[in-house]
Amino acid sequence: MESIEIKARAETVGSLLRPPALLKARTTFAGGHLPIAELKAIEDQAVDEALALQEEVGLKVVTDGEMRRLSFQSQMTEAVEGFGNVSLDTFTWGDWHNDDAIGHQQNERPTNIGITGKLRRQRSLSTEEFVYLRDRTDRIVKVTLPSPSLFVNFWSPAHPPDAYRSLDAFLADVVAILREEICELIQLGARYIQIDAPHYPLLLDPATRAFYESRGWTMTEWLDRGIELDNSVMSDFSDITFGMHLCRGNQGGRWLVEGGYEPIAEAIFKKVSATRLLLEYDDVRSGSFEPLRHISENKTIVLGLISTKRPEIESVEELLQRIEEAQRYVPLERLALSPQCGFSTSILGSPLSFADQKCKLELVSEVARRVWD
Repeated sequence: MESIEIKARAETVGSLLRPPALLKARTTFAGGHLPIAELKAIEDQAVDEALALQEEVGLKVVTDGEMRRLSFQSQMTEAVEGFGNVSLDTFTWGDWHNDDAIGHQQNERPTNIGITGKLRRQRSLSTEEFVYLRDRTDRIVKVTLPSPSLFVNFWSPAHPPDAYRSLDAFLADVVAILREEICELIQLGARYIQIDAPHYPLLLDPATRAFYESRGWTMTEWLDRGIELDNSVMSDFSDITFGMHLCRGNQGGRWLVEGGYEPIAEAIFKKVSATRLLLEYDDVRSGSFEPLRHISENKTIVLGLISTKRPEIESVEELLQRIEEAQRYVPLERLALSPQCGFSTSILGSPLSFADQKCKLELVSEVARRVWD
């Protein structure tokens, strides 16, 4: 099969706001008071609504809104034996910041996070999501998968599990599981997979960098070896487009770190093999476009200029101006547009209404049409 390239100028990052009926159903199911078939039907309805929204606003790349997930990365821990008991707190710990309207929130890392045994894939991670959406649209279906080194969160160098005596051995199994998943997705017709890697920008902050370095690698090693693992996940799949999404944390309108891409730009922008980079650029916390000078010529930059953290709607004029500024470093034919992150990276969601979400997705499509059509 010939190599393909996704050329869409507008897309969403992945997740969309979960409908109240779905949130209620998840809670009822967790309490043992809802049959799984009824939960699946409610999930299906939520995906149908997410697809209808994306098609209505004119997006040519669509996702299922991650309606079946607890968090953007939870499909790994739910489908793979060896991660132990996992809750929402597993994915939402950290020192979360925002303005006075929302406020600061400190979530402690749960002490029970850890690897309980050899990782074994019990079922597929995302094929159910893909097949359901594939059968209901003629748009490009994007599947999101987590970057392998994101799961260092489960690793304790002080207490390595019996199944793994090194971080490298553990992450090698994560890579193998992700590659197996990608093989199945391709066989089912997937042509666009996004690797979510928010942990790289987290290296910009001394506190979060200290956590990652405490797992056993220096910042340089996290960049070099982490990218090597990402590339291992993506290697030898010539019949699919890979994207990679970078952000600085996104939960309930809050964020974890701030700072421009410069300290990590040359390593990631030049070395990662994904050909679409979806970059957070919705406010001053992300810095200037200057680090884009490191972008290799085979990559498209999807500028995340529209915030999913705030309900205020960006102006078309401002977005057009920012796209023009980015062209100082990347030609227009290698640029595209998206929100800066998902609208609901876990079931918590962002402090936006469904109407706000629709307006922002309409804005993505409108600006893309004005710039590229």
